Amino acid sequence: MSDNPEKHTNQLERAEHYIYLAAGYILVFAAAGLLVAALIEMAGSIMEGQYTTAMVHLLDRVLLALMLAEIIYTVGRITRTQQLETEPFLIVGIIAAIRRMLIITAESAGHADLTNPVFQAQLAELGLLALIIFLLAWAMRLLGDRSKHSE
Repeated sequence: MSDNPEKHTNQLERAEHYIYLAAGYILVFAAAGLLVAALIEMAGSIMEGQYTTAMVHLLDRVLLALMLAEIIYTVGRITRTQQLETEPFLIVGIIAAIRRMLIITAESAGHADLTNPVFQAQLAELGLLALIIFLLAWAMRLLGDRSKHSE
């Protein structure tokens, strides 16, 4: 009985493909469920008269759904090209940092007190997030420059 290594490699590649597909579909259902739940929660908050809370929560959930959409795109690209790319993960990082910045800003909009340690911590977090966004964008630019030179 001869053991064909190429046959095993093909089986593993096919299994990997199906795993990516299954993960992609799970992410699609999660993103859709997240958006539906966000709308339901927003309606409940509005009925309770908590308009700002409703909008902040909706914004948070929509940006999270955008992150999932970018991950779904990445999974789709991996299944098509069989190559892992860096740029989509950088985009997810940028969206995540922007999401957090928007949430911090929206939550602390009416509580600006420079002597409050909680507010100072939020300012520090905003500064770090801005630095992270800058570094991720710079990394994307470097990757873009590298791909232009390789062509």
